[in-house]
Amino acid sequence: MTTPEPLAFPTDPAGWTAFATERPTAAVAVVADVDARLVAGTDLDAAARLELWNDAEIALLAATNESYLLSEAHPDAAVRAIAEEQVQRLEALSASRLLDRDLFQAMAAADAAEPADAGLDDQQQRLLAKVLQDFRRGGVDLPDAERERVRELTDRDTELSLTFSRNIRDGRREIRVTPEALAGLPQDFLDAHPVGDDGLVVLTTDYPDLMPVREYAHDRATRTAIVAAYNDLAWPENDAVLAELLAVRAERAGLLGYGDWADYETEPRMIGGGGKNGGRAIAEFLDRLDEASADAAQREYGILLARLQQDDPDATEVTIADLFYLLSTLRGERHDVDAQLVRSYFRFDRVLPGLLATTGRLLDVEYVPVDVPTWHADVHSYDVVRAGVRLGRIHLDLHPRDGKYTHAACFGLAPGVAGRVLPEAVLLCNFARGLMTHDEVVTFFHEFGHLVHDILGGAQRFARFTGVATEWDFVEAPSQLLEEWAWDAGVLSSFTANADGEPIPADLVERMKVADGFGRALEVRRQLGHAQVSYHLHVDRPADLQAATEHWYDVTSPVTPLRGRHPYAGFGHLTGYGACYYTYQWSLVIARDLLSGFGGDLMNADAAARYRREILEPGGSRDAADLVRAFLGRDYGFDAYREWLAGR
Repeated sequence: MTTPEPLAFPTDPAGWTAFATERPTAAVAVVADVDARLVAGTDLDAAARLELWNDAEIALLAATNESYLLSEAHPDAAVRAIAEEQVQRLEALSASRLLDRDLFQAMAAADAAEPADAGLDDQQQRLLAKVLQDFRRGGVDLPDAERERVRELTDRDTELSLTFSRNIRDGRREIRVTPEALAGLPQDFLDAHPVGDDGLVVLTTDYPDLMPVREYAHDRATRTAIVAAYNDLAWPENDAVLAELLAVRAERAGLLGYGDWADYETEPRMIGGGGKNGGRAIAEFLDRLDEASADAAQREYGILLARLQQDDPDATEVTIADLFYLLSTLRGERHDVDAQLVRSYFRFDRVLPGLLATTGRLLDVEYVPVDVPTWHADVHSYDVVRAGVRLGRIHLDLHPRDGKYTHAACFGLAPGVAGRVLPEAVLLCNFARGLMTHDEVVTFFHEFGHLVHDILGGAQRFARFTGVATEWDFVEAPSQLLEEWAWDAGVLSSFTANADGEPIPADLVERMKVADGFGRALEVRRQLGHAQVSYHLHVDRPADLQAATEHWYDVTSPVTPLRGRHPYAGFGHLTGYGACYYTYQWSLVIARDLLSGFGGDLMNADAAARYRREILEPGGSRDAADLVRAFLGRDYGFDAYREWLAGR
């Protein structure tokens, strides 16, 4: 088997323009050739048809991944604009293929014979079943007029989703406050935010400003101001965009025979079970979360309100702008966990190598730095190597800048195919360059979980099953599991250091873990609020997005939203996750159970090897429930999640 080479990036602006333009054009040509051969190839057997289909998917997925990445990360706005145009072109091609009756007949011919007669093995049969399902879900069997309308709607969905994301990416806001309003913020933060000529300090809605201010600022008005600005990201620009996107998705779902967009999205996921009633299953799952967390959340809320009233006797409610500050304050007072003391141990330049060393040991890999051109000087690239064999390449783009994706996520780049394409993936994050909060460290571990899943699962035979291409409501579980290593005293002692070079004490980590149990139910309620908004905006299609969003946050959590704000306009997951933000808690149920497979020892070599083999390395080549069953030796359950929610 040949060893594929990694991508080579350009070194100059003209090269990037060509890269962003020519590679998608080449992929389109490959797909056109494959499709012509499939339609004309009456003498092709089933296996040959699947190999050709895989050729097209490799080309299309690689070009689409590259274009998405450049649209979110390249520092040149012109290149980002070119990449967005290419994403629309490539997504339109993907959708049009699934509406092509001749192409469908060419693939259906592979299914005409019994599998034994067709000579297909299990993986080939799995791929064929997925492809034929895609055609049906794409609308290939609709009458001409409806089929053409589905094409228009699918293309419009892509266009609106890109616009929605662009508006968030470009929508950073600023507030100005007096120096006194920053009481409580750490000195290094104050040093990085000098007073301007007008006597005020500028704060932005970028994470390195937002997160410390909402956690440390004593002044309630300051916390409220920055959270309010953040909750109005991309508003009013995204108001009309989202309204149309919801309408487009509802019409498309109806034409394809689904009750609503939630039914459409969930059909191929774990929660949908292959049927068309997944929307009801979402509602039932959210009800179960509601039942499991309601009482504990009310108790926690009472404690938060009482603490807020110590500072502000006139306060009658805890808002989302108070939540993180009060949790941090109470964890300090009740459990002797000083968030700023904790932060002093987590310098970015130690966290990065520490995370690499920890996951390298766990996953039996090395991360070998490579000095290669990338899209920005901030990017660190590494080959992922085991026993001298390069398994893939990762790129870490970890700090904020203008025009870049504003949250934290893993972006697939090269879809790994054994012997043909070396898997590559990218982290786009917005971490501080100096001291990090522990929450940021946890987020780093979480996103890195996606990254290693993409690489270790990237030796598949078919592009359809590579990397994180499992059911979409399972994909968060490996990342949520990896968060646990950011709470392990032994792991943290290996890379943390304060100004005196001392690692974080084990007893402090233990207090952090105990303290983290307080507020857990309220955090579940916050996530439940996001899930309710995601679901109900798509299913109910309210005329007033602001009122509906505020309603669902209001009735879900005792922590109240800021009134009159528009957080849906900056809710980036509404494009990719659609109606299915429930995924995060669904995956967390599984992740809490997966943790039991390590038997209390996170660096257990045997458990780690079994985890790699049964969960990560298969990628999407098997159903997620089967992967979990192979690792745990049983079906996953809800008990571990319920115990975690109770703080046990």
